[in-house]
Amino acid sequence: MSHLNPSEPVLIVDDEEITRRSVKTALLMDGITNIMECADGQEVRERMPTATFSAVVLDLSMPGMPGEQLLRILLEERPETPVIVSTAINDLETAVRCMRAGAFDYLTKPVEQTRLLTSVHHAVERWEIAREMRSLKATELEAPQAFADIITQDRQMLQVFRYVEAIAPTTLPVLVTGETGTGKELVARVIHSLSGRKGGFVTVNVAGLDETLFADTLFGHVKGAYTGADSTREGVVAKAEDGTLFLDEIGDLAADSQIKLLRLLQEREYYPLGTDEPQPTNARFVFASNVDMSRGATQGRFRKDLLYRLQSHQVRIPPLRERMDDLPALVDHFFDKACTALNKKRPAVPRELLTLLRSYSFPGNVRELEGIVFDAVVRHKSHVLSLASFREAIGRPGKEEKAAGSASEAGGNPFETLEKLPTIKQAVSLLIEESLRRAEGNQDAAARLLGLTRSALNKRLNRNP
Repeated sequence: MSHLNPSEPVLIVDDEEITRRSVKTALLMDGITNIMECADGQEVRERMPTATFSAVVLDLSMPGMPGEQLLRILLEERPETPVIVSTAINDLETAVRCMRAGAFDYLTKPVEQTRLLTSVHHAVERWEIAREMRSLKATELEAPQAFADIITQDRQMLQVFRYVEAIAPTTLPVLVTGETGTGKELVARVIHSLSGRKGGFVTVNVAGLDETLFADTLFGHVKGAYTGADSTREGVVAKAEDGTLFLDEIGDLAADSQIKLLRLLQEREYYPLGTDEPQPTNARFVFASNVDMSRGATQGRFRKDLLYRLQSHQVRIPPLRERMDDLPALVDHFFDKACTALNKKRPAVPRELLTLLRSYSFPGNVRELEGIVFDAVVRHKSHVLSLASFREAIGRPGKEEKAAGSASEAGGNPFETLEKLPTIKQAVSLLIEESLRRAEGNQDAAARLLGLTRSALNKRLNRNP
């Protein structure tokens, strides 16, 4: 495990001094020296007004304030701080209650050192990433709260955010481009949120709409406009009055419909089907496309004059493979989201998961990552998350995992298919963790799997726990 000394202390809360000393010693050996100790909940309450914690290791069974009460206080007043419950109470109902309340992890005493360090390390890493995201957004954006639903700490994305803040108050159309699954609609919603418009945010996917259906969807119709038009119906342009109309997959718009859209943008008025009375509109238009619009215009599939109107402002969302530093925060976010939606306890996630995911190019981008994580949580049954579903998902499009498995079975190089190699330290750490997993925590057996003596393995654990 790589050393990670947090900018704010890890808080150990336990009434037993020997337990606090044991946890502190393990953290110190892991390179975490920024540590604070409290013997009960009241002492924590007294320190909270002036102290910030990167993670909390909390015992439930303490005199005075019950541990579960302190857990609720911490989650309410410090929701950004991960709380690891560590207790001798081996009770499923208590564990479920704590995890549903929002605890980061639940450890039953006596806690195996590697398990404790893994949990604290993940908690601290999560807190540091969130702190960095808050810091970047707070120092470089005027309204960072508007971007709260977009999980990122990437510099490219923050440049996009700053541009979005600049163009949001204008009335000109915006074209948002990016590959499938990059979050174009999320950006469109932020543009609307920052625009100050009083109307709503209305969305339409225009792919596959023929000329008549496009006109009816956008402009609406009056009663009797065509067979079956039994009543008057307003279109989405009218629904977006004083607000924002978001047209997705605009690059697939049919040629005849492109003419109607161009006229709408030029004249700022439209005709509902069945009437010759023009209706004005003050809706803001935001468009999105996952195809190269310029190429479409060059090849004659998209009108150049319409493209010039659409891209008065243009926002490009980078694909996930260009911002892999966002993987830890995104994976963490989607695990929380999946476990909440599926009413499941958050599983222990193997450290090698991120190494595995970084070897994949994610053609479906953030949306694909979310689906992979949800699928893994659905399948999850044991305490430690299995990587099988991830390997299966990643292996389907490119068969990288299958090739790696074949190479390994044949005695070849298991790393030859990886785009990004782990460091020596990461590789050693993963080998140790896998040996312990296969040996079910038995260090003698794990040492034999690695061809080491027990003392040699202990040295490795102390150096790279």
